[in-house]
Amino acid sequence: MAEEPGREAVSQFVERFAGVLANSGVPTMSARVMGAMLVSPDGAMTAAELAEALKISQPAVSGAVRQLLQVSFISRERLPGSRKDHYRIREDVFAAILERRNLALSEWESTSRAGAGLFPAGSPVARRLSEAADFFAFIHADMDQMIKNWRAERHQ
Repeated sequence: MAEEPGREAVSQFVERFAGVLANSGVPTMSARVMGAMLVSPDGAMTAAELAEALKISQPAVSGAVRQLLQVSFISRERLPGSRKDHYRIREDVFAAILERRNLALSEWESTSRAGAGLFPAGSPVARRLSEAADFFAFIHADMDQMIKNWRAERHQ
């Protein structure tokens, strides 16, 4: 069994993890907040705790938290007897992230099909756009099934 990591190791992990998320399109501050929440003991932190852990300003935390709340990656709650909002990372946050990405694939498919319809059937452009649409549809269906499989396996 591994020992508890030191504060510096945890901080480096959070930044590395945030970098990976940022490289895939998650805003940097939101990625850092997600990373910090993932390594918190119960997955919940106040804005002040996030600011201190990440060495960032309250307004930076506020913006990141707002964005994460809008996409339902975190929730806001009040603990009994507390006046502060606590933010909790969603239980299935990574499946939720992939679901949002999968919705984009569906939009890419429909847009590509609409574009293909603008050109004569069999033309190079129509073929290219149709192939793109078919690819997006294939990946969308596969991803949808993988997320369902993950959730079913996780609840067994």
